Amino acid sequence: MKQLDWNQLDESARRDALARPTQSRTDDLSGGVARIVAAVRERGDDALREFSAAYDGCTLDALEVTEAEFAAAEAALDPVLKAAIDEAAARIEHYHRATASKPVAVETAPGVRLERVVRPINRVGLYVPAGTAPLPSTALMLGVPARVAGCRSVVLCSPARADGNCDAAVLYAARVTGVHRVFKIGGAQAIAAMAYGTDSVPRCDKLFGPGNAWVTEAKLQVSVDANGASIDMPAGPSEVLVIADELANPVFVAADLLSQAEHGVDSQVILLTPSKAMIEKAASEVEKQCAELPRSEIAVKSLAQSRLILVDSLAQAVDVSNRYAPEHLIVQVQDPHALLDGIESAGAVFLGEWAPESLGDYCSGSNHVLPTYGHARSYSGVSVSSFQKQITVQDVSAAGLRAIGPCAATLAAAEQLEAHRRAVTLRLAALDARETTEASP
Repeated sequence: MKQLDWNQLDESARRDALARPTQSRTDDLSGGVARIVAAVRERGDDALREFSAAYDGCTLDALEVTEAEFAAAEAALDPVLKAAIDEAAARIEHYHRATASKPVAVETAPGVRLERVVRPINRVGLYVPAGTAPLPSTALMLGVPARVAGCRSVVLCSPARADGNCDAAVLYAARVTGVHRVFKIGGAQAIAAMAYGTDSVPRCDKLFGPGNAWVTEAKLQVSVDANGASIDMPAGPSEVLVIADELANPVFVAADLLSQAEHGVDSQVILLTPSKAMIEKAASEVEKQCAELPRSEIAVKSLAQSRLILVDSLAQAVDVSNRYAPEHLIVQVQDPHALLDGIESAGAVFLGEWAPESLGDYCSGSNHVLPTYGHARSYSGVSVSSFQKQITVQDVSAAGLRAIGPCAATLAAAEQLEAHRRAVTLRLAALDARETTEASP
């Protein structure tokens, strides 16, 4: 990991210090994804079977997971793992129910009642990767808020193994969260299937979930097509930024950095600290712990594009963190709550030495599908609201129109939108006429 002193860097060097690994949207990638999407649109299930054979090495007769496969997965799963999935699902549901959007009704003027009503998105598509490792936690993070939101149809796609079966833990998590249908499809072809529909896979209104560069590119392509589907958020490689003071435990700091570095070779981890000693201790501990990891080869490549940055204060660390806008922000300082008000941009924040990011990944209850690649400046993580639509309702009485109609007419006239103005003034005139008639003897 490169060691830097923030206050010795000019502006250009600071930009470089916080630069993320380049997300390459090469012509080969975008063109390859476009061809997959086009094939699925044109040939549907046949194309899905061909891509499964080519990319996943399996021959699929039926694309949808059957009840027998769900039962077999549950029977094969370690009871301890099933209990952990059940426990995590309950905690995730508790948090998401508590933070779900609520209907609102207010009177903005006498006789003018406004409401915001909440409606679920009808059909949503969830993508759960299973590349270097299956991710049942992602099934929980997407399936639970979809259920809490009340989505009428929840579809999940996850690639099959060479034996033609999906990961048992993913299937169990999908069943626990109430996912309605699961398909053994992965990659860009799964995104295309859920966006446009095939004979087997129903067309979905919105797509959720992480994935590799091909999945990410497919989500981007279908989201800009009027006939495609909307998506949860822009996606990039996983990342963590740790703010640590001189009293932080370097063993914990290193473990937190490595917990993200092992995700993938394009992941990035950053340490910000006002302590030179902490940088040296963390660097040593990272090297030691990395050598012990089963995925050390991946972590080493990730660490090559990561940073240990010396700052002059914790306040400056917060400023630098806001500039970076990390997916995960861990604050390992003596009084972490004192820094919270200054944190403006982060997908999720973990306060104190006993709050590893791993808890948020799995079972604290918050959602781990978060904005990456700097998108935390303007995006939030997945929540129940992500699976819902908020509709405003206007209920206006005659008195209400009398009260606010002239305001609307004046603003419409200022914008030279005469039909807008007349939609109000014709009604006001009708009220005047009615009152005149009613006042006549």
